[in-house]
Amino acid sequence: MAPSRSGFPGLLRAWRDRLSPADAGFTVTDGRRAPGLRREELAQLAGLSVDYVLRLEQGRAKNPSSQVVGALARALQLSRTERDQLYRGAGLLPPQDGTVSTHVPAGVQRLAVRLGDVPIGVFTADWTLVWWNTMWSALHGDPAVLPTAERNLARALFGDGAARASMLPVRSERGPDALAASIVADLKDAASRYPADAQLDRLVRELRETSDAFAHQWATPTAAAQHTTDRKTIRHPRIGDILLDCDVLIVPGADLRMVTYTAAAGSSGAGKLDLLRVTGGSQARVNNAPGQYT
Repeated sequence: MAPSRSGFPGLLRAWRDRLSPADAGFTVTDGRRAPGLRREELAQLAGLSVDYVLRLEQGRAKNPSSQVVGALARALQLSRTERDQLYRGAGLLPPQDGTVSTHVPAGVQRLAVRLGDVPIGVFTADWTLVWWNTMWSALHGDPAVLPTAERNLARALFGDGAARASMLPVRSERGPDALAASIVADLKDAASRYPADAQLDRLVRELRETSDAFAHQWATPTAAAQHTTDRKTIRHPRIGDILLDCDVLIVPGADLRMVTYTAAAGSSGAGKLDLLRVTGGSQARVNNAPGQYT
């Protein structure tokens, strides 16, 4: 049901009041007065400053970007209809059908929040990271330091920017080239299904022009297996090598990939994840920031 208050500021306040802090991954303590999320909690989830959220709610900040509105919609766990209403309230066209969706359904977010002990990252069809939890940041480094365009796995593998520089050394049991080949296969599939998506087209053109390895993979007619399940050794700068099972869970109807890392109980990997939980879990709780993480 749509909130009774209209206009972007009213929608923002009403949906912030509606969202349960527990569903957003926050611990609810006795004496909490706010019926929903506090303003600073929404700011943290959306990767915005508290002052900017305040100005948006007061109507003093005009013309938020589509990236900001998309991040707020994900943070507020809006339905597609509500998301579109928020875009229109900001004077923007909602995301069009036929383009890669960055919408993360509320049920997916609630599920991921309840699996907080597991590193989880949610990726779009073009392998752009749009949602992650604290354990993901503890394992891979905080995506908050990267601009939006660089939070993309293809750019991390084939680019020469911040995404590539921030990626930790990873060794796959399927071999050194398996991950790269499977990501290119996924991008080919996405490009065939979203031919009108300008951002995806720009990503592919950029990597074909700047990476010989990507250009070669893109021109190779042999189909590689899509990226689904793997066993990886991640070289963490503080803890060293961590052997983990990496599973990619497809979200039907949303065209999202939920990537999880787990280890068998009692294994070395499980012990190192426990250590990460203690030593690396003090960063941002969850995030889906629009452009930068400040």
